[in-house]
Amino acid sequence: MAEAGRTFSESWHRIADQKISLRSTVNIRKQLFRGKKWYVIHDPFNNRFFRISPEAHEFVIRLRPDITVEQVWDTCMKRSPDDAPGQDEVIQLLSQLYYSNLLYHELPPDSTKLFERYRHRRQRELKSRLFNIMFFRLPLIDPEHILKKAEPLIRRLISPAGAILWFITVMLAGKVVIDNFEGLLVQTQGVIAPANLVYLYVSLVMIKLLHEFGHAFSCKRFGGEVHTMGIMLMIFTPIPYMDATSSWSFQSRWHRALVGASGMLFEVCAASVAVFVWAYTGPGVIHSIAFNMIFIASISTLLFNANPLLRYDGYYILSDLIDIPNLHSRSLSQLKHLAERYVFGYKDSFSPAQTGKEASWLTCFGMLSTAYRIIIFTAIILFVADRFLLLGLVMACMCAITWVLLPVSRFVMYLSTSPHLERTRPRAIAVTAGSLVAVLLFLSLIPFPNRFRAPGVLEAEQYVHVINDSDGFVRKVLLPAGSDVVAGTPLMELSNNELDFKIAAAKAQLQETRTLQMRAVYQASSELEPINNRLKTVNRKIKNLEEQKKSLVVRARQNGTWIAPRIREMNGQWIDRGSELGMIVNHDAFRFSAVVPQRDASRLFDGNIRKAEVRLHGQAGETITAPEYNFIPFNRDTLPSAALGWGAGGQVQVMDNDDTGLKVVEPFFQIYADLDNLQTISFLHGRSGQIRFTLAPEPLLRQWRRKIRQLLQNRYQI
Repeated sequence: MAEAGRTFSESWHRIADQKISLRSTVNIRKQLFRGKKWYVIHDPFNNRFFRISPEAHEFVIRLRPDITVEQVWDTCMKRSPDDAPGQDEVIQLLSQLYYSNLLYHELPPDSTKLFERYRHRRQRELKSRLFNIMFFRLPLIDPEHILKKAEPLIRRLISPAGAILWFITVMLAGKVVIDNFEGLLVQTQGVIAPANLVYLYVSLVMIKLLHEFGHAFSCKRFGGEVHTMGIMLMIFTPIPYMDATSSWSFQSRWHRALVGASGMLFEVCAASVAVFVWAYTGPGVIHSIAFNMIFIASISTLLFNANPLLRYDGYYILSDLIDIPNLHSRSLSQLKHLAERYVFGYKDSFSPAQTGKEASWLTCFGMLSTAYRIIIFTAIILFVADRFLLLGLVMACMCAITWVLLPVSRFVMYLSTSPHLERTRPRAIAVTAGSLVAVLLFLSLIPFPNRFRAPGVLEAEQYVHVINDSDGFVRKVLLPAGSDVVAGTPLMELSNNELDFKIAAAKAQLQETRTLQMRAVYQASSELEPINNRLKTVNRKIKNLEEQKKSLVVRARQNGTWIAPRIREMNGQWIDRGSELGMIVNHDAFRFSAVVPQRDASRLFDGNIRKAEVRLHGQAGETITAPEYNFIPFNRDTLPSAALGWGAGGQVQVMDNDDTGLKVVEPFFQIYADLDNLQTISFLHGRSGQIRFTLAPEPLLRQWRRKIRQLLQNRYQI
């Protein structure tokens, strides 16, 4: 017999005497999910699908215009008292079928109500689309007649031979990508440049059109129909979309999964062809479009389509593979059930899951998908607001209405009017209010660790750059890099034949000037003074040239370690005077030079810092204590090392027109920190890392408020 809590309902009298049946246009197909039998109801009139259990199917197929709902329920209870649905389940089932336009009522106005319900449903869908402003859909055409004509081609494409051809194409394209990876990486840096935006959008439309036709082709290949294709405004960017919901009625879950994956498969195939076009064309329109197709297919597949936490292809594939249809809505129902039963005390609440494993899937998916959607949409809003502030504010307001105001209002209505909470409403209200107060007190009163970080580089307190004082070719490297040296140690020998010619010419001038000097002593004493001046000039020139020749042997200028990363490349090269050849670093003492952005500068000056610690990249597990530190109390705009800037993969934004990679966009404050406990650290001058400042503990609410205020001030000057 059905469970006592679900057998009878206080609302049963509302529908017991109604005479209801399924509409004549409805089709019912049997499916297997997790080895169990289910039934899918499909109405071609509105292309709606509805899945029911075998017990519900036994009830639904007995509905007729000449008998009442109560008579049908009594029949089911007599035939199978253990499996028959309870009255609550019947009410819920009929309500869902009614709002899906799958029921027929014997009253005369019923035909009018059909279209009224259809219109109301369309209005609800339109409202949902308007609130979902970042993904608004606009249906345009019915492509079914086109797909019917292309069916022979579709059967050839989606076949074992087509799969083999797809695999070969992708493998060959993968090899081309590996061979030209550096070129692809370099071109990626300019993907959002203004000159590339048109190519980016054209490529996006082409890729997404192929993506949607991939879904449509595979849906048609396995017997489905596609009646809707249109435009979706994804973050206000028009791209094509199509509706392949008819695949939900396929009996094979592998066919349903293939329909979900086919869009990505077509994208990958198109990107593979674009790889060959990009590799074998020079700079131009075709080359740029091919690259952008590669980029879009890769990013959209990884971040959106293949991600099961968003309701795109990956979601439907996961739903089919684990045999849990309506995964998103059922996961929300599962979370609601957990709250009702274990928090609000409604003991008659039942889980939508059939097994414990399915309940675990639904619970985990519900929590993860909700968190991920909030994170990804917040990132999208910030991305748009960085470029179009007004548009970002509009999106933020719409999301606040959709994610905050509407859910809160619905929850308040649920607490105040839900019949499920009729007997436990005081407890539900008390638990909700108590939880809210507890969370606010926890966030606003309990102190938590308060820290902030700043990037920086490790510097030896004593180091000098090795610079050549003479032009010349690198003749010989006298000492390999990494060697310990003392001041005056020869490091490198240069050669310059032109310098020898200049010295010889200067000595000839010296000889000539001395001859003129001797003649002037005996014959023209009035010319003696200018000749003596010339003699001094020539001597100085010879001395300077001799010093330049002597400096062709580059020597260490202090004790330390000879560091020259490019020494092997220099052998045989011409080196201009004043070029940096390397450096001599004294490893006896180090300091950490960090750059603190302006948003954290105020926290440096308030004297609230408890501790400072340094961690170097490559040795993040080793913490270096910084017992003393000092900062330069004025803004700086030049980084201590290019390794901290964006150009070298650092965190600090630098100017695009600065070739050195040292000029920053936003001024910063510089800190010098002395280091302690150095025994376990492998030091290397120029190693990057981070310094972490620990401040007095603060409640999380205060920390979050400060970070949000800094974000708005720093990025949007609000």
